[in-house]
Amino acid sequence: MSAINATAAATRLAELIDAADSVVALTGAGVSVPSGIPDFRSPATGLWQNVNPMEVAHIRVFHEDPTRFWHFYGQRFQTLEDKRPNAAHDALATLERAGKLEAVITQNIDRLHAKAGTQELIEVHGTIDHSSCLACHIQYPADDVRVRLRADEGGVPRCDCGRPLKPDVVLFGEYLPVEALQQAERLARGADLLLCVGSSLEVYPVAELPAITLQAGGQVAIVTQGMTAFDSRAVVRCEGDVVHELESVVGLLGLS
Repeated sequence: MSAINATAAATRLAELIDAADSVVALTGAGVSVPSGIPDFRSPATGLWQNVNPMEVAHIRVFHEDPTRFWHFYGQRFQTLEDKRPNAAHDALATLERAGKLEAVITQNIDRLHAKAGTQELIEVHGTIDHSSCLACHIQYPADDVRVRLRADEGGVPRCDCGRPLKPDVVLFGEYLPVEALQQAERLARGADLLLCVGSSLEVYPVAELPAITLQAGGQVAIVTQGMTAFDSRAVVRCEGDVVHELESVVGLLGLS
């Protein structure tokens, strides 16, 4: 993306990143939408627009009705199987390689940041890359889970012991992994600039991270098309497409 096409907000963001000693990115579902993965709440297209998450993606449903749970999650596995990183993921990986980005904290479970090459990645909601047996504590990679999913008559991937496997993601009704959340809070507290990309900043406790950065004396930048509760407190607000804005920033920094 040519720097000539950069918005004024992207230009300001590039200046802030260049001047900061520590930049941390916080990403949400919006960063993966250009890869063909729907977000959760957009009208008509959001994942939760046509299904109640409490009826299909709650830990209680997994325990009480694994067939119903996996009818939904099996579709998620299929949807994510062939998805690839987009230029927004690539831009963040480029910033990290150039020493301009310390880490990426993501709410996404799709592993696209890792596929794009991000090394310092904190997945606070877990990952769909593997599933585990809650009885045996054996972990199975996603490809193996898909094989077991197709092989089971009820469409439930099972451990060798016969118990249903659970995706290693944080379901409704579960707590976030303590270590990942502590890492995220430490990074947010130490950041000169917290770059929030494609997140509505509505899901707690991750939505508290911008406040942690601000309370510690850092600044918050927002790159997303929807409104957030931190818009009025952000040092810069990029409202355009996340791919265009981040590619512009990379170009302005001379990294493209």
